[in-house]
Amino acid sequence: MIVVVLTMFVVLFAFLAGGLWIGWTLAVTGTVLLAIFRDIPLDKLLAQYAWNILTTQELLALPLFIVMGEILFRTRLSQSLFRGLSPWAALLPGRLLHVNVIGCSIFAAISGSSAATTQVVGRISLAELTKRGYSKDVAVGSLAGAGTLGFLIPPSNIMIIYGVLGDVSIAKLFTAGFIPGFLLAGSFMAWIMIHTALKPELVPPEERKVRIASLEEFARSIRELGPVVFLILCVLGSMYGGLATPSEAAGVGVLGALIVARLQGELRWPALRAIAIGSVQTCAMIALIVLGASILGSAAAFLGIPAAVAEFVSGLGLSPFMLIVALIAFYIVLGCFLDGFSMIVMTLPIVMPIVKGAGFDPIWFGVFLVLVVEMAQITPPVGFNLFVIQGLTEDGLGYLTRVTLPYLAIMVLFTMLLALLPDIALWLPRYLSS
Repeated sequence: MIVVVLTMFVVLFAFLAGGLWIGWTLAVTGTVLLAIFRDIPLDKLLAQYAWNILTTQELLALPLFIVMGEILFRTRLSQSLFRGLSPWAALLPGRLLHVNVIGCSIFAAISGSSAATTQVVGRISLAELTKRGYSKDVAVGSLAGAGTLGFLIPPSNIMIIYGVLGDVSIAKLFTAGFIPGFLLAGSFMAWIMIHTALKPELVPPEERKVRIASLEEFARSIRELGPVVFLILCVLGSMYGGLATPSEAAGVGVLGALIVARLQGELRWPALRAIAIGSVQTCAMIALIVLGASILGSAAAFLGIPAAVAEFVSGLGLSPFMLIVALIAFYIVLGCFLDGFSMIVMTLPIVMPIVKGAGFDPIWFGVFLVLVVEMAQITPPVGFNLFVIQGLTEDGLGYLTRVTLPYLAIMVLFTMLLALLPDIALWLPRYLSS
């Protein structure tokens, strides 16, 4: 078994170091393992794997949410969000710095993508905040941290991938992400209030006092937030109202996004062409990664690697909490080199049996895994959210990492709290199913 595991890692990292796409790397590694250690008809087996994984019904929601995100990226939703949230954020210490967190939380509830959430909210908020004299450090750091909520607050593309590969209910995963998502957003906002109270210079002098907006401003903000509320009702309302499955809710969301884009005058042929190309490219990339992961995971299971690793970890005698601490450290290190999708698909076949053996609920572990993937989004050198913000600000990666560190620390502490109090994630799905 040691020879099999060593062969797997040598082949895997050799292809990664050679610059081969992650999807091909996973598929080739699994194929090489089966070719070396098992005498089976690989052509028929691989064809069956490809058909089974790529025709999974639950996976249908993923391309639809990707299309929805591409449509919303080309609307004026970011301007509407900023103008609509400004009067409400003015009620809190730190004022408009909260727009990043609240805006990301709201957009996360309609996009399913961390990168799209960061891009759409940051496109207008960073320019507005710096122009008004707010601290750039806090504006950039809060955007990087809050942008990761796109993976945790449902609907979530990462949760769909985990649900398909781990054979876990996607609807229950979405439900489990609500409370942790909004509690984490609240933690970010609490830090902004504490930080700006300790350092008032982070906020311009004319905006340091809490201000109650006029009724006219609140009415205008409600009109600006109308498209966002409409989209949330389309996606989450149809799903939790019992009118649609997650896949059908994604289709309703696409229709809602098209309506918003049309009403805003953004639905033109050049935009439709860009939406189609962007959606196809993203879907093809993710499909290749999922297929490669399925081949590697099936090969590993066929060769008994997950069971052997699980037995080895069990022999270490780690308590359940220490196992979670070790997994957090493992995924933070892994996140320095791999993106979130790759982390999940590469490690799930091996980690899932260990976690189940330790007595953790698969629904809870899905939320935990999303949290550690969120950390990977803001850890260099492959922190994807950092790259998105770098494209918006042209700042160096070192600076972006420094201003994001407090939010990474909050996420680590919150994940440990989730390990100590698993009902944070499990109470709502249990309540709704009872």
